[in-house]
Amino acid sequence: MVGDCILAVAMMEGWDIAVHYWILSCELKIWYCRLVDLLKKEIPLEEEPVVIAEHVKTGLVLVDIINGFCTPGSGSLVMTTQILAPREPNRQISEMIGESERLARLFCDKKWPVLAFLDSHRPDQLEHPYPPHCLAGTDESNLVPALRWLEREPNFTMRRKDCYDGFIGSIEEDGSNVFVNWVKTNKIKVLLVLGICTDICVLDFVCSTLSARNRGFLSPLEDVVVYSRGCATFDFPVSIARDTKDAIAHPQAGSLQELMHHVGLYMAKGRGAKIAKEVSIECTLQKP
Repeated sequence: MVGDCILAVAMMEGWDIAVHYWILSCELKIWYCRLVDLLKKEIPLEEEPVVIAEHVKTGLVLVDIINGFCTPGSGSLVMTTQILAPREPNRQISEMIGESERLARLFCDKKWPVLAFLDSHRPDQLEHPYPPHCLAGTDESNLVPALRWLEREPNFTMRRKDCYDGFIGSIEEDGSNVFVNWVKTNKIKVLLVLGICTDICVLDFVCSTLSARNRGFLSPLEDVVVYSRGCATFDFPVSIARDTKDAIAHPQAGSLQELMHHVGLYMAKGRGAKIAKEVSIECTLQKP
């Protein structure tokens, strides 16, 4: 994207100006990296390897790993033509999808419970301060292609939500809660959470879940684990936000992506979640 901008400047203003623009962009990138490194030192985050024990009932929750946030070019919005999905393949999002698929297959092989929240909004019920996105009935609100196979699995539960927080989005008209019932029915003691956006929907869900656990509403749940490599952020740059009424930018470019991701994980840990840098499942040898 920067290369395209430099080429455009060169064609309009000449190569001297273009080179100057390139130097400034490099200096800005270095400044961003230093700023992020400084903030990470000031708000350090301890991550740990997590091994899921076979004898401990564990549930996997996938938050909003859908086309509207993850699949390049799929987030064009009918009403605004704006995009929350990445413009081009994104390393952090690609890793999140890969780790989500890996763990989902392991859970399904063992018939362990898997639940996915899917952001899905009606045109008349939008989510301030963001523009219309993941509209119900469009492919934006569907699981990414790498996870669509989950819909055929008997241990899989899918919940479409129309708000940031999957816990709140699980409340039915009669007051019951799909997520709470899922935890209790499956007698889940450990919850493993992956998804997007680390500092918005993932964080909101984790905070509500931990508060409910602390109040005794989610027995027998004991631990909530957020997998850092299984989470990512989306891009809503300032250039688009400034032209959208009451919108708040959520830039993902360069080091800002790592910054918002880090802050989301830091806040989750501060509420009582465990932050995993890697996740594996304990292998138990069969007795002869």
